[in-house]
Amino acid sequence: MENTGRLLEVTVAGDEGAVRLDRVLALRAPELSRSRLKALILAGQVHLRPADASAAQPTPLRDPAYHVEAGDTITIDVPPAVAAEPAGEAIALDIVYEDDDIIVIDKPKGLVVHPAAGHETGTLVNALIAHCGATLSGIGGVRRPGIVHRLDKDTTGLMVVAKNDRAHKSLSEQFADHGRTNEMRRGYKALVWGAPNRPLGTVDAPIDRHPFAREKMAVRDGGREAVTHWEVEDTFLGRGGKPVVSLLACQLETGRTHQIRVHLAHIGHPLLGDGVYGPHFKTKANALNLPAQAALAALGRQALHAYLLALEHPVSGEILEWTAELPADMALLRTALKATE
Repeated sequence: MENTGRLLEVTVAGDEGAVRLDRVLALRAPELSRSRLKALILAGQVHLRPADASAAQPTPLRDPAYHVEAGDTITIDVPPAVAAEPAGEAIALDIVYEDDDIIVIDKPKGLVVHPAAGHETGTLVNALIAHCGATLSGIGGVRRPGIVHRLDKDTTGLMVVAKNDRAHKSLSEQFADHGRTNEMRRGYKALVWGAPNRPLGTVDAPIDRHPFAREKMAVRDGGREAVTHWEVEDTFLGRGGKPVVSLLACQLETGRTHQIRVHLAHIGHPLLGDGVYGPHFKTKANALNLPAQAALAALGRQALHAYLLALEHPVSGEILEWTAELPADMALLRTALKATE
């Protein structure tokens, strides 16, 4: 159902299996995503007419956890999707796939996903607005139209963007599930310091904001669940003939900020070039051969690339999968690591 501005009316049947307003609405108004319903509730766009007061003036409900009762009538004033505030900019996009519902791009390094403090222009959102024009939905918020996940500024690779309400809802649910019950898969290639003592493993460690450095994340008790699976694909020897760098393939079971960077640093194998989570590993560059030292210096970022994305198309239901080769800077570094002096 397109969001063109409308009034939805929902009657609580009492058999929804939940009493919270947001959960009942998620069942009775499935065309709206949970995040959008919450935003509408908080904005005062949801009103209640109790079952025992049918003639009473509807009252606004601003608490998503409000307990509704059987027979209550709830109205949702759904405004039209607003135009995205950021302006379109002619920024080249590496488009891997596009149809009327989604667009998949291979994001380059240095491209911020959406406008934020310090990055008001020159973002992926600005490029998408210019490319998609009126087809890009305002859902997801005016600063993040169509965005359902993101990559760090200097992480490269595959991203999918929703072009309408229906696609946004489906993709948001798939990313929230993280492939536990659906076909969603996200794979990353990472060049890390050292060599793990086994061929594959899982990091299951909660992540939260760092207690002192607020721009960083950290493994912390009481944080949000975070699970990363990794497998060694290659190992590279240093000047002394000992393993010094490994290429890992990682898959996410959750999607926390900086998750792979934090988890791999946590197990003693931070990403090459990661000045936030692996600065004390800088001296290890001396163990690399000279071509690899030069390639690492030229990299200037964390060596992380989102190479795999698989999902269910939000309309056709078809399982789609895309892969993206390593970008030139990481490919050069990998080749240099294999070089012998």
